[in-house]
Amino acid sequence: MTIGTHPVSATRAAPASACAAVSSGAAFEIRPFDAPLGAEIVGLDLSEPLPAEDFARIHRAHLDHHVVVLRDQRITPGQQIAFSRRFGPLQIHVLHQFQLAGHPEILIVSNVLEDGKPIGLGDAGHFWHSDLSYKEKPSLGSLLHAQELPAEGGDTLFANMHLAWDTLPAHLKAAVEGRKAEHTYLAKYAELQQRSPWRPNLTPEQIAQVAPVLQPVVRTHPETGRRALFVSEHFTTRIAGLPEDESRDLLAQLFAHSVKPEHIYRHRWQEHDLLFWDNRSLLHLAAGCPDALRRVMYRTTIEGDLPF
Repeated sequence: MTIGTHPVSATRAAPASACAAVSSGAAFEIRPFDAPLGAEIVGLDLSEPLPAEDFARIHRAHLDHHVVVLRDQRITPGQQIAFSRRFGPLQIHVLHQFQLAGHPEILIVSNVLEDGKPIGLGDAGHFWHSDLSYKEKPSLGSLLHAQELPAEGGDTLFANMHLAWDTLPAHLKAAVEGRKAEHTYLAKYAELQQRSPWRPNLTPEQIAQVAPVLQPVVRTHPETGRRALFVSEHFTTRIAGLPEDESRDLLAQLFAHSVKPEHIYRHRWQEHDLLFWDNRSLLHLAAGCPDALRRVMYRTTIEGDLPF
């Protein structure tokens, strides 16, 4: 997959009058996109106390649409962390070098160099992936808050893995049913190190934090019961129990099918967007932006359950 040349175009929210699924309330609206996934939430201010009933609406929208865009969120890092924690414990990224000072729960995602050194992870999302699928308990979801946006580029693409499973040819479904695959953070780490300055050498302690794990190729969403493909070109290295050539061929077919244009929503960022996506349902990819244009984002990551 070549970053920045994906054929899928950005998809805007459907007009409220044209979308029967639009939810409205006194405080905010949930507007589904005319796309295979996604919705925007407008009229919500997360810097103010969030009542339980409003939180429940956001939670439901996240499950229904897999990614929600909370528009115009002028919140502090502490407020982002507090909102994220309402969904579960937070996970600390292995690259502690890119933690936000005073807030280890936040990973800085940025292409900015200061004094010749990166302030954040500049090549995050270079390959299609689900965040922290290489952990025993992968991420439930991730929240990415726009701090500085480039004048061009910087889009994020999302692929619906429930649709990918539903539309998978029968012979491929039969081939992966009940199987597990290995996920490892180190799968493409050396390759990424050769391409850019963003990947530091890992210490033995960091390597120990990301030991390979086996995950089901097809996982069941613990809250909705829907099935989804759970493999990615970034972290999945092999299907357990298959010869190497068969595993490689099968994974290539799964990767190609997963990111077909009809499964994808392309997000074009607006100032102060807070994106909240479901790693149990989606893969995502960073489309990249020109090196000379600054991009700074703050990411929190919520711990999920053991996949089944």
